[in-house]
Amino acid sequence: MSTYDYIVVGAGSAGAVVANRLSASGRYTVLCLEAGVEGSNYFWSRLPVGIAKLIDNPAVNWCYRSEPDEGSGQRQIDVPRGKMLGGSSSIN
Repeated sequence: MSTYDYIVVGAGSAGAVVANRLSASGRYTVLCLEAGVEGSNYFWSRLPVGIAKLIDNPAVNWCYRSEPDEGSGQRQIDVPRGKMLGGSSSIN
């Protein structure tokens, strides 16, 4: 069983930087965990037009929705949250 000095949950814009800075000196061992598709080469995340393929794709988006409320006319609003390397910045 491997042991780590730090475990970073989420490899989005912030988590990936934190993991890199902690491990850069070689002094600490770091495990960085991210949900979603394997690897960072998901084709549609590399193209600006890819947002249409990512926004409703549960492989790379948690597909959260808001609760209906008076201010939105009782509508539910999609709240895209990425689950891949780069986090939400990879799907927005």
